[in-house]
Amino acid sequence: MTAAAETGCLDAVRWGPDGLAPAIAQEVATGRVLTLAWMNREALRLTLKEGRAVYWSRSRGRLWRKGEQSGHVQELREVRLDCDADAILLQVKQRGGIACHTGRASCFYLRHTAEGWREADAPLKDPATIYGGDGASAARTEPAATDIIDKLAQTIAARKAADPEVSYVASLRAQGMAKILEKIEEEAGELIEAAKTGNALDITHETADLWFHSLVLLVSLDIAPAQVLAELERRFGVSGHAEKAGRKS
Repeated sequence: MTAAAETGCLDAVRWGPDGLAPAIAQEVATGRVLTLAWMNREALRLTLKEGRAVYWSRSRGRLWRKGEQSGHVQELREVRLDCDADAILLQVKQRGGIACHTGRASCFYLRHTAEGWREADAPLKDPATIYGGDGASAARTEPAATDIIDKLAQTIAARKAADPEVSYVASLRAQGMAKILEKIEEEAGELIEAAKTGNALDITHETADLWFHSLVLLVSLDIAPAQVLAELERRFGVSGHAEKAGRKS
């Protein structure tokens, strides 16, 4: 592929405000959906160049070659772009037959039933034998929650001076504190409505939205997330009633 053609392919994707687009990996032989991950321009460029799935890890804040730890590489067979040009489909040959860090063939192993979400597929391999150590593969591939919060805060801070037409964070800041507070109020209301339905997925999404906009507020006021975490740590072992009474006094 020429440099011009490569640039054209990358430019054709409607990257989100965060520079990312969802990427679905599908087993080419069976059509089974294996994973949903995220790509930025560089991840897609490397995927096309190397012939293997390369993603952008939002939690780790870096490029991630699928299978770099487990050996379960996704060998590229074809790439497609949807009609809105904002979602990428990878048709791959999944090496080892395992796409999920839990040792399953697909990350989509939970099935909805009348009793809630139930495991429909058993692991094909013990994660301990894939990742070694104590078998806590998630701990080996994902950072601590505090690391994720810090990285997200750093990303928000880095986008303070970005173009509001490109960056969602910059657009919020350009509209002033009133807009940031309005979004926090809006997201809190949506979380309450999600909680009323009892849908765990909706509650998770709305909580993430509320936390994100709260971080935008903290960064805008130059308050480090570590200060909030320290305050939460201070409250361990203290009665909620006593803590509130202490604040009033």
